[in-house]
Amino acid sequence: MKIALINPPWSFDGSIYFGCREPHLPLEYGYARALLEADGHQVLLLDGQLDGWTLPAMSDAMADFRPDMTVVTTAPSYLFWRCAPPELRGPQQTIEALRDNAGALIAIGPHASTTPTTTVRKLGVDLAIMGEAEETLRHVARTPQADWAQIPHVAWREANGQGQTRGGIGQCDMSALPALRWADASVQRHAHHHHRFDATPAGPGAEMETSRGCPYHCSFCAKENFRNAYRKRPLDVILEELDALILQGIEYVYFIDEIFLPNKELLQALVVRPVIFGVQTRIDLWNRDLLDLLGEAGCVSIEAGVESITEEGRNLLHKQSRLTTDEISSRLVHARSRVPFVQANLIDAKVDDTDAVEEWRQHLLQFGVWANKPVPLFRYPGSPDYTRLWGQPDEQAWERAHAHYLANHVDFSDVQDAHPRPLGELELPTHARR
Repeated sequence: MKIALINPPWSFDGSIYFGCREPHLPLEYGYARALLEADGHQVLLLDGQLDGWTLPAMSDAMADFRPDMTVVTTAPSYLFWRCAPPELRGPQQTIEALRDNAGALIAIGPHASTTPTTTVRKLGVDLAIMGEAEETLRHVARTPQADWAQIPHVAWREANGQGQTRGGIGQCDMSALPALRWADASVQRHAHHHHRFDATPAGPGAEMETSRGCPYHCSFCAKENFRNAYRKRPLDVILEELDALILQGIEYVYFIDEIFLPNKELLQALVVRPVIFGVQTRIDLWNRDLLDLLGEAGCVSIEAGVESITEEGRNLLHKQSRLTTDEISSRLVHARSRVPFVQANLIDAKVDDTDAVEEWRQHLLQFGVWANKPVPLFRYPGSPDYTRLWGQPDEQAWERAHAHYLANHVDFSDVQDAHPRPLGELELPTHARR
């Protein structure tokens, strides 16, 4: 079978999208391609963001390849499945441009996982995969299309337009996913060093996973419908993938783990490798000795989720923090003595005093720790915060969350447009598509 894996050429104009807008390695497609090729399928990966494919060029490539099925993701990168653009404009435009040469159409990503039948309807696809997609895609490719409705973790629409799902949310066996390999040209094109601020990059960057999922259940995090349960990748597989990237000339790796937990064996292996890296973690999970080892291993960037400067705020967000605010501050300062850039993330939980937040930020800045001004909270469908307010996501889940966000905030994140547009203005109307 011929299978095309498509990452759209993303545009974020008018979007409230929180994530980085630079290209990143499409890890989900890397795994899927490896599994599909192991089964004998021919796979074409077109990355509109990293490789600069325009929609007309993609269409021409698809006409030459003539795939039996085409997969389109609803988030720019696996790194941002938890905070994807709410609108489906990019996938919609891509599917419309490729539809005539696409074969069967399949959607993956956070929208397909959280609101699967809505995503099938909005995109006009034959199937959506709920949850982590790599192993389910392999199952789909092994199954005649007439029997796809019998596969677990999928959604589709009946001839009468009724949406159907089967099997709940899919989750991968991380020990079964291989070490990824990337073309030299793609690696050399990856100039971006995600969340690195200590120096100007001298060589290519990359992204990797050492684990997937998180053992915590913060109220704002939309992870419950994908990448939920914490699972580690085998150390030998991680190092095989990393060593291949080092041979390709990468200088920096960003570990996209939902939460980079202390792992002494991994850190000791990184100490002896010529690579620097960044992580996202919780500072309350690290003691001083492990932070010393983290710095020795080559960490140059820590993004630490603090969220609130008060115990009340952290409890409201279900952070289950082990430390007091003073202890968190002390731990951040110690981390900064070992790592060139340390950031404390804050969310506007509506309970912290503005002057107290600014005082805390300025205190940390004296020691070189950067804390952002609290960012507005978007209640992503699939997050506990969304469910608490509105119940389980329905056909209007993304519209509801988006309208609530615009109605309740005047100031937005510094990576967002000053005046984000309503979701209905960003997406193509369903009736406009065939």
